[in-house]
Amino acid sequence: MDLVAEAAQLAVELTALRRRLHAVPEIGLDLPVTQQMILNELRDLNLDISTGTSLTSVTAVLRGGSTGPLVLLRADMDALPVVENTGEGFTAQPGTAHGSSMHACGHDLHVAGLVGAARLLAAHRAELAGDVLFMFQPGEEGFDGAGRMIDEGLLTAAGRPVDAAYGLHVFSSWFPNGVFAARPGTLMAASARLQVRVVGAGGHGSAPHRGRDPIPVACEMVVALQTLVTRQFDIFDPVVITVGSFHAGTKRNVIPDDAAFDATVRTFSTDAFHRVSARAVRLCEGIAAAHGLTAEVTLEEEFPVTVNDENEYAFVAETITEVFGSDRFHEMPDPMSGSEDFSRVLQRVPGAYVFLGASTVADFQNAPTNHSPLASFDDSVLPDAAALLAELAVRRMVRGAGDNAEA
Repeated sequence: MDLVAEAAQLAVELTALRRRLHAVPEIGLDLPVTQQMILNELRDLNLDISTGTSLTSVTAVLRGGSTGPLVLLRADMDALPVVENTGEGFTAQPGTAHGSSMHACGHDLHVAGLVGAARLLAAHRAELAGDVLFMFQPGEEGFDGAGRMIDEGLLTAAGRPVDAAYGLHVFSSWFPNGVFAARPGTLMAASARLQVRVVGAGGHGSAPHRGRDPIPVACEMVVALQTLVTRQFDIFDPVVITVGSFHAGTKRNVIPDDAAFDATVRTFSTDAFHRVSARAVRLCEGIAAAHGLTAEVTLEEEFPVTVNDENEYAFVAETITEVFGSDRFHEMPDPMSGSEDFSRVLQRVPGAYVFLGASTVADFQNAPTNHSPLASFDDSVLPDAAALLAELAVRRMVRGAGDNAEA
């Protein structure tokens, strides 16, 4: 089977699907319009389909011609609360239910690519040496949709354990158009949320000694957290703490009762996460106590580190190189500091996550990034995205079936 050539024949319909999805972006775990569009696309493929109960997920199982390995392929499907400013003719229309949202991270391409892979694999059902589990996931953008799908039985939906899992993510910048990229081991950071409320005592701004001002204490914490990162953590196992929200007071001459800030914490190893969790909390509580104030501090893990299994990564790199050519694959020297809830699948199943450049401009490094209202993605990558996902499933089934035969 020549899946690349077959995928090229799907280019027009995959582009049309992606653009229909792009015009109706939905946020979070409840994506009824997107879910129905996916169900419509899968209706004629003879798949075992189920939908979520606490989220509008779609899980579909393709039974192959032989009982070999079960391969999971994933696409996330939610959008962002961003008002698009690309000028594309297929954007969500202002004033509609979708007008204040945007597929600014390319999830519409992910859905179209996975639908394409499903079509390719269904056309070769009898030749498949195993089964495929298609994972269409809402709520990737901070809602832990992957975790919810796992809780609802994703990994046992086919009646047996998943042997390998693969996913793909497009980028409007970072990588040249059409180039795949990945790395073995840690690919993306873990993320956590640090919330701090400093409790003081309000008073008149002209007499700060009569109150207990929480603002300078909270400010000291913000600065001290940066010192914590640079002086207590190895630069080769980095930690990032960014305070993105700081709120205190109502008027310039009023000392407020409290001050609060909210930060994102990124780590690249489980050990660094546990250490920064304990030390950041201790630091903020200690600074508050030193000034005679109290601090309510919580640090909560959101998503674990995204880790590519080394063997599965090598398999993905080999597949891309053989199918598309060595110039279409780039091994990343460093992980990305973004986080991804597909990490929850990769904690339980050996697999790999791969990136794909989809920039619409030659100067991709300076193009608007994912999540920007100006982010633009090139539909021409869709056939290759579909072909790669399908090719990974086919080859992994054959490899796994061969391993079982030898055993």
